[in-house]
Amino acid sequence: MRVIVAYATKEQLGQALSASDMEKGQLLQVDLESGLMRGARQVASPNYDARPQGVEADLIVVHGISLPPGEFGGPWIEKLFTNSLPLDLHPYFAEIGELRVSSHLLVARDGALTQFVKFTDRAWHAGQSSYNGRSACNDFSIGVELEGADTLDYEAAQYDTLAGVVAALCDAYPRLSTDRVVGHSDISPGRKTDPGPAFDWDRARRCIGAACRSNSRR
Repeated sequence: MRVIVAYATKEQLGQALSASDMEKGQLLQVDLESGLMRGARQVASPNYDARPQGVEADLIVVHGISLPPGEFGGPWIEKLFTNSLPLDLHPYFAEIGELRVSSHLLVARDGALTQFVKFTDRAWHAGQSSYNGRSACNDFSIGVELEGADTLDYEAAQYDTLAGVVAALCDAYPRLSTDRVVGHSDISPGRKTDPGPAFDWDRARRCIGAACRSNSRR
């Protein structure tokens, strides 16, 4: 997958890109006014609030999620983030269905991108967390969920989409940088393990570097 990063007009934001579009080198674009990204399907989650006054995002947190655990491809992550998970459909859904959680972005197994919360708002993805002695990471982070599990390999398309996302975000928000991309397990050690040992950080950083270099030449 070749992902190109640029900025979007308001009109372009209404045009979500499919995974096949992204494979053709279509644009991932951040609109600073709206806090939305072109290239992402937009599904509004009610699970967000305002960041603390004067606080901007300066951290990107990578997560792994699958519902039910270890299963891929269903609508259940979206339903969790929109408070519409059918609790009687699976025992695990009954355990988590009352949670009020979200993430800014979700990267599906095929690399398709969905946005649930504006980047300027606080998504509820990190929970109890700390980074470099600073607690409450939701306040100052952008959450990116990858559809996956700790012990199952992530897909090449997901690494490529993640790289494009990070490059676009770093371009749009100067407090972000490629050095400030961490896993959920890094900010909640002992409580969370995702994205897990199956996530190849070396590969992710190579892809992110390539995406940022490609963007800088545009």
